[in-house]
Amino acid sequence: MRILYLLLSVLFVVLQGVAGQPYFSSPIHACRYQRGVCIPGPCRWPYYRVGSCGSGLKSCCVRNRWA
Repeated sequence: MRILYLLLSVLFVVLQGVAGQPYFSSPIHACRYQRGVCIPGPCRWPYYRVGSCGSGLKSCCVRNRWA
């Protein structure tokens, strides 16, 4: 019976820690969360690179605020 209480407490701690973490199912969703778009190759003006999408062949580009 003691093991049941131990397992429940560990499960509670794990679930409480996971609750605050953002979840992205793919790099494309992570890019869209930053208000970016995935473009093959380098970013062109008025966009600038903030990351990559997937395997690195696509760039996550965000529109320049000053253009």
